[in-house]
Amino acid sequence: MIIKSIELCNFRNYEREEFHFHEGTNVLYGDNAQGKTNVLEAIYVGGTTKSHKGSKDTDMIKQGKEESHIRFFVEKKDCTFKVEIHMKRRKAKGIAIDGLPIKSSKELIGLCNIVFFSPEDLGIIKDGPEQRRRFIDMELCQLDKTYLYYLTQYKKVLKQRNAQLKHIQEKNSLSSTLELWDAQLVQYGIKVMELREEFIAHLGEIMKEKHSHLTGGREDIETVYKPGCNKKDFSEQLFINKDRDIFQGSTTIGPHRDDILFFIENQEIKKYGSQGQKRTAALSLKMAEIEIVEQLLGEKPILLLDDVLSELDRNRQNYLLENLKGIQTIITCTGLEEFIENGININQTFEIVDGSIKDN
Repeated sequence: MIIKSIELCNFRNYEREEFHFHEGTNVLYGDNAQGKTNVLEAIYVGGTTKSHKGSKDTDMIKQGKEESHIRFFVEKKDCTFKVEIHMKRRKAKGIAIDGLPIKSSKELIGLCNIVFFSPEDLGIIKDGPEQRRRFIDMELCQLDKTYLYYLTQYKKVLKQRNAQLKHIQEKNSLSSTLELWDAQLVQYGIKVMELREEFIAHLGEIMKEKHSHLTGGREDIETVYKPGCNKKDFSEQLFINKDRDIFQGSTTIGPHRDDILFFIENQEIKKYGSQGQKRTAALSLKMAEIEIVEQLLGEKPILLLDDVLSELDRNRQNYLLENLKGIQTIITCTGLEEFIENGININQTFEIVDGSIKDN
């Protein structure tokens, strides 16, 4: 799977620019704040409909403009397709595949598999559970349409239940109406937890192997799924916590409270790990993410690396770059010196200056 090209129009600081990528290693280099990361963000939006930073559509439209366009071509298993995304300030985004508008963004998700790795991904290891749930959801939604369906339904019911809890605060006689929402929340929530549990177990096995290679066998990492409730008595727990939920106006248990824990020698990395251990764990996680895509889909994902090399020591840099063979990679950095010094093969370079490709 590779991106052949991408065209940006009024996206972030780009007025109009077109990039044609090599199937191997592509490097976008230049000073900070020139727009290198914006290209990776556009690619990620094109594959998932969402910004990797969680930005709103309006934030990605060039200042002073009303609309933004992304158009890119992807080659997948000997076929090429075109994706177009049209973002507007006052309307919902429009998405088309090969010129045909799609009704829901869910039709695009999973068509193009992308792994994004940036220094912020260290937050998956060291920050709160919301970051880790977002990681699980973004990856699983690309890999499994069934999961995307159950997660979408769960979130919809959760939103409706929370709204009803607030109504009950004003009129307690409505409390019996929760049973309808509870039944649906349990139905979809159990499916979400089952699929997450299976995915995290698979991911953990691969991550353990990657981490062992990275540390020369000195560290053994364990990945543990921590569900937001016991799926066997989810319904009962909702009933037990009903009064607390009404008081707080929100649902206090369920897969929206799930987490993943990472351990080295029975010590949780988030709490007790060094910065080096957290970086190594984040790298192991991303390398496992690449492999799991290939195992489940039979082809390699597109890899986006946003200024990652500067955050890694020489050993981790070498491990990462050695494992990129056969994967289309698009890397951002400030200069090419590290690549030249390490003898790393670069197939295509783009010097970015103020939202444009500088002519060499």
